[in-house]
Amino acid sequence: MRRRFRRILFGGSVLAGLAVAAGLGALVLTLPPSNHTLHLHGLHAPVTVLFDDKGVPHIRAANLPDADTALGYIHARDRMVQMELMRRLGSGRISEIAGPAGLPTDRMMRALGLRHLAEDSYRTLPPGMRAQLDAYASGVNAAIGDRGRFIAPEFLPFGPPAPWSGVDTLLWGRLMGVSLSGNWRPELDRLDASGRFDRARLLSLFAPHDRTKAPDQTALADTAHRLDALLPRFPAPFTLPDEESDEWAVDGRHSATGAPLLAGDPHLAFGFPALWYLARIDVPGLQLAGATAPGVPFIVIGQNGHIAWTFTSNSADTQDLFVETVLPDGRYATPDGPSAFAIRHEIIHVRGAPDVAFDVRISRHGPVISDALPGRGKGPVLALAAENLRPQDASPGLAALDTAQSVADAGTDAALIASPVQNLLVADRDTIGQFTTGHVPIRRSGDGAFPADGASGASDWTGEASGDALPHIVSPASGQILNANERTAPPDFPVYMGRDWPALWRADRIRALLSTAPRHDLAEFGRMQSDIKSTFAAATVPVLLARVPRADGIAGKARALLPGWTGDMHADAPQPLIFNAWIQRFVIDVETSAHIGSVSDSWEDMATLFLSPAGAAWCAGNCTPALARALDESTVALAGRFGDDPARWRWGAAHHVVFENALLRSIPLVKHLARADAPIGGDDTTLLRAGGALGDFDAVHGAAYRGLYNLADPDRSRFIVTPGQSGNWLSPDAWNLMRSWLDGSSMELRRQPDHVAARLLLLP
Repeated sequence: MRRRFRRILFGGSVLAGLAVAAGLGALVLTLPPSNHTLHLHGLHAPVTVLFDDKGVPHIRAANLPDADTALGYIHARDRMVQMELMRRLGSGRISEIAGPAGLPTDRMMRALGLRHLAEDSYRTLPPGMRAQLDAYASGVNAAIGDRGRFIAPEFLPFGPPAPWSGVDTLLWGRLMGVSLSGNWRPELDRLDASGRFDRARLLSLFAPHDRTKAPDQTALADTAHRLDALLPRFPAPFTLPDEESDEWAVDGRHSATGAPLLAGDPHLAFGFPALWYLARIDVPGLQLAGATAPGVPFIVIGQNGHIAWTFTSNSADTQDLFVETVLPDGRYATPDGPSAFAIRHEIIHVRGAPDVAFDVRISRHGPVISDALPGRGKGPVLALAAENLRPQDASPGLAALDTAQSVADAGTDAALIASPVQNLLVADRDTIGQFTTGHVPIRRSGDGAFPADGASGASDWTGEASGDALPHIVSPASGQILNANERTAPPDFPVYMGRDWPALWRADRIRALLSTAPRHDLAEFGRMQSDIKSTFAAATVPVLLARVPRADGIAGKARALLPGWTGDMHADAPQPLIFNAWIQRFVIDVETSAHIGSVSDSWEDMATLFLSPAGAAWCAGNCTPALARALDESTVALAGRFGDDPARWRWGAAHHVVFENALLRSIPLVKHLARADAPIGGDDTTLLRAGGALGDFDAVHGAAYRGLYNLADPDRSRFIVTPGQSGNWLSPDAWNLMRSWLDGSSMELRRQPDHVAARLLLLP
């Protein structure tokens, strides 16, 4: 019996060892080969892809369709899981893998109907655009067919992903439209807050232009509160921050090269893998380089040998909530009489739980987003009118930018990007210009600050403005253009652009740095992108010190370090930690005591308000006691973490940039393999954007891509992404760019890489 037991034990150990070895072997097989040749159906000529030592592909193709096919193959090879998650998110299918936790997101995506919009858009695209999307999809599907379940570790247990289609690509643009045109959310927040405050007091927080009578607030506030609770808010998984990005350019008179220089770094959510993927694409007449988005066959931000371009978000109000009046027979009231809702039946499959079925009603204004609520009952009906939910698609405009020859061409292309509304900054060898993409609604009345009555038609949209009717500037006399999400048109601009604009902290810093020298170079622009001075802190600290002139104990020691500090957010200094902990605790305390809730995504704006005379009403007439208490509370908490000597505290000890995988973050053990963090300077108000949620010092959004463009010699332009090119957490290219990015370094993407680490040959 003992011998038998030993044999069983030995045999079991051997089998377990073999199973582990097989598992490790399968994981290794998910890494792509370093030299590979593949025949692809639909190619017109051979395509050569050289991967440099950073994992960046350099594609050489005879034409753009072949380059699109190659890019599709490469995206799937390195980022298929990311593409699959994007497809599931836009289709409302996260619950199939995440279980009930994915239901809030899925219910809202189904209510918005993004998948249906993408399908309709694909059918109506010009034939050439469809052909481009199909060429890209054929490359993705070739990679799926070539690699199967070994295309990424996450597919090993479940088998290969479903085939890709042009509709899947269009979902990316629809998702960006939702994320970057989110001003219906502030309407919802205001509506939620209206249940706690009378309208006059609530208006003091927002000072909207429209003071017309709104629909009854009581029942609406409850619906808004439930919707707010249902919807995930950044930095929850699969969400993006509401405002982001810096951009600036100077013309040849102000550059060391004699030709324009341009800088751009979109500030979006950090994650693993990053949203962006670097690529260099050479076809006759074009030398494309910059940031691609896995799932999309374009250089989204970058250069093509003739122009360079980048984007920042424009806070134009392109979304309105309407309160529809439902009649006893189920129809709803309109100015022309009763009308029937269109109905769309949705079924969500949920891993480990029963399916969820519900109907989405669509009114003349748009989808009824309150139908996303479980058990909607007979409460108020909120419909969403949104430019990003209209039939027009952004893809033709993005594709056109890749082949534009001049700033003038780019201005024409900007009007083809239906949504979102963005500030497109462009430079060619002679000119700089900024254009507004997208469509902005024209309202019969009102400013869209609060939900409007849908039955009367008083606030209906009567048209839309785009192209030259929106803010634009070409060759300004100053020789420079900049934007950091601030307002691009005066309040009396002929087209009403909106009311919720970020403060000028980052824009003022860019303007100040551009004024320090008559001529600029790319190295200086690179240092600007890594600048850690906070104009917000520099302006706010004197106010804090004047309001709280002294303090005792640990608070007094911490306060004594702030006089003379100029707002530099160094990772190895104590002042940024003391300041951020103090001011954020102050905002949290005031918002909590006043029961304000999430009425603004900018805690800096709320801090400025509460420190002003107008904000005193939210602290029973005087916010100074709350400010003093916040200093005590925050410094005691810091002492508990970092010791009793504030001079030894360090911002970088608390402020880490975090890259983690939205899917794997909840899986024990594996989550650590797909996560990295590091100390970082800067904060949410600096050009080195490293921001997070109020009260949490982790940096979870910022510039995961930076571009520096030299229009005199495009091959000398510079690029960086973080944390790396590959989405496979076993790959050496998964994290290899993180250190360079942290150091503020970047790299050139020339036609011929200095070091070739891998080769891919695609043959017809």
